[in-house]
Amino acid sequence: MMALSWLCGTLSRNKASAPNSQLPKGVGWRLALGLSMLLLSAAQAQTTAPAAGSVAPAAQAAPVVTVPADTRAAGGSWQLVRTVALVQPGPASLDRRGNLYVTDSQNNLHQYGPDGQALNTYSPPLPGHTAQVEAWNTAKVLVFYDDRQQAVLLDRFLTPIGEVRWQDYLDGQIRAATLAPDDRYWLLNESDLTLRQFDAAQKRFTITTPLDLLIGRTRPDFRFLREYQNNLYLVDRTSGIYVFDNLGNYRKKLPLPGLNYVGFRGDELYYLAPEGLRLFHLYALTERTLPLPVAGAQQVLVSAQYAYVVSATGIQVYKI
Repeated sequence: MMALSWLCGTLSRNKASAPNSQLPKGVGWRLALGLSMLLLSAAQAQTTAPAAGSVAPAAQAAPVVTVPADTRAAGGSWQLVRTVALVQPGPASLDRRGNLYVTDSQNNLHQYGPDGQALNTYSPPLPGHTAQVEAWNTAKVLVFYDDRQQAVLLDRFLTPIGEVRWQDYLDGQIRAATLAPDDRYWLLNESDLTLRQFDAAQKRFTITTPLDLLIGRTRPDFRFLREYQNNLYLVDRTSGIYVFDNLGNYRKKLPLPGLNYVGFRGDELYYLAPEGLRLFHLYALTERTLPLPVAGAQQVLVSAQYAYVVSATGIQVYKI
């Protein structure tokens, strides 16, 4: 409206000062109306994408802007480097050096170099179901067994260096666990719907965040927990991803339901979708699609130079 008023006023003054103008009758007003509509359309287009760091309450998910698929990957930028045979791969993770950690059907943990070469293997002394592997910590690898309610810490050579049994410290069922950069644990207690931080050195809980008010009447299905860039991401397969800061304070909710796992690369969060690998920018809140070179992927992990496509029979390592 400001643009329209300015243009109308300008044309009126020009008409008064130049009555013998060469413009045909009515052309000036049509020109003003067209230019004002163009300016208003441009202003509205600037508000399509949300501002970086925007937040939304639990009942209203943060908006996502979808951008066209990245077709460069379909043109051959995925270069197959190695195929690793592995029976029924399970949870997997990448460390900061690009090494890959993945479990097999016997819950053995395998370590591979960035190009897929086998490095080490850890076989647990007791049987158990591996619910999560987290290797992003600079010096430790976390392996969480949900059936035994136990977390085992390994060094970079997959040598055990510690363990914690959660039943010794709380009543309830831990559904997801991860390791913070300060070596504290983040836990999702499914029994009382709380997000808790545990200090292993002091043997006590330091932060407790109730989730019942955030969840409301929904029936959550929590699958994954991960801290990245001072934010904590809790994946609920039912409704999306809850985002907290590193003190457990709720920030926003991303409308990405149906997920079991998410990964991070730079400033992007990525996950596997039917149409390919979806990459979501954490701050611009935009999303793009990267087509996969093969079908039947169960999980995809991406490092700075390589991508790992996990299927039922093994892992394919691609250079990207």
